[in-house]
Amino acid sequence: MSSSTAAESKASTAVVSLPSPIPELMTITNKPINASLYQGFLGSSTSVNQFEKLNRLGEGTYGVVHRVQDRRTDEIVALKAVRIFANEKRDGIPNTALREISLLRSLRHQNVIRVLEVAVGETQLDEVYMVMEYAEHDLADLIDYAQAKFSVSEVKCLMRQLFDGLEYIHKHGIIHRDIKMSNLLLTARGILKIADFGLARSHTDRPMTPGVVTIWYRSPELLFNTKNYSSAIDIWSAGCIMGELIRRKPLLPGDSEKQQIDLIVDLLGAPNERIWPGFRTLPLARHFRLHDLRPNTLDKVLRGQSRATIELVNELLTYDPDKRTTAKEALRHDYFEERPKALDPGLLPTFPELRRFDNASYRNGSPTRDDMSDDIESEPSIRVHGDKRKPKGTYAFEIDENELLLPLDGDGEKRRNTKRTKR
Repeated sequence: MSSSTAAESKASTAVVSLPSPIPELMTITNKPINASLYQGFLGSSTSVNQFEKLNRLGEGTYGVVHRVQDRRTDEIVALKAVRIFANEKRDGIPNTALREISLLRSLRHQNVIRVLEVAVGETQLDEVYMVMEYAEHDLADLIDYAQAKFSVSEVKCLMRQLFDGLEYIHKHGIIHRDIKMSNLLLTARGILKIADFGLARSHTDRPMTPGVVTIWYRSPELLFNTKNYSSAIDIWSAGCIMGELIRRKPLLPGDSEKQQIDLIVDLLGAPNERIWPGFRTLPLARHFRLHDLRPNTLDKVLRGQSRATIELVNELLTYDPDKRTTAKEALRHDYFEERPKALDPGLLPTFPELRRFDNASYRNGSPTRDDMSDDIESEPSIRVHGDKRKPKGTYAFEIDENELLLPLDGDGEKRRNTKRTKR
């Protein structure tokens, strides 16, 4: 890149500092980046013809994923095609893809999915693929389709690995921003892998879009539309994951922001300035009115679980993100000290490999590329109205859903009938 081009780029783009040991410092912009600027980054890539496609694992917003065999080594790996939309081909590789490749190449941890190399087609601008570790399952598949019933020690094993992975990425200043069951992969050897870093960001003080994280796992600060958030949003998601593994069904299965807040309040009681200082200053908090006050009912929802279990879930699902526990603190919790202890990953039960090839779009359950611009120019358009047809037992949180600019589609019950994509 010439000095003049670099100067222009610095003046017009946001720079994301990536943690070492990435070999190239990547400048991520809010527009697709021409691959010719990154020959050092893609120049060492291999040809996609080196891989034999075995079957398609699924299709998401950012590309199709295949199970393939490396012709050079006979190793089974996952090949994720970077989807480049027609209007982007003239510009090059989307920044979302470069961000994910960059982050994953910079991370080295047993519980984080690893990009082994980058593969290209006949022309680097048109076909780019990520060659990734292959994992046989994701947790959503195991709960929904294999009807897995994890024991206490097995849940502890999975949660310990999740916290280990989260501690690592958070220590490196990265927020995942879409922790959910289908983004947690499990190998045949019992190793949990955090996957799909397409929405990940380095933690900065710059405002970021609140329209991230699949709605079932979205934290209260995001639901109330804050633009300044931290890795605590991943911890909230981990609390939802833990509850789901214990109950074998989603803890907070809302299908809109409004309903999601209702479910959270039903479970944890109502937020207020005493337990969450600054709550009333959040953009949507002024539209939140309570008809009654309810206690925390988590102990009833998790009836039969140990006191340490309920305490840890409560600490993960703390309203105030500044008081929410961290992954490092969670690993030291009494939950992991009491019996039964966490099972060794190698002793986790094995499951038949699930091969469902029907199409499903992540647009039904995850934020889409259009939602991911971090150039936030205005607040969502909101109108408070007096609809009296509220479902019984819910609270008066009234937002005109036609005008709310955040994505409203969650995983919802559709997840039970649709293909989950391993990424």
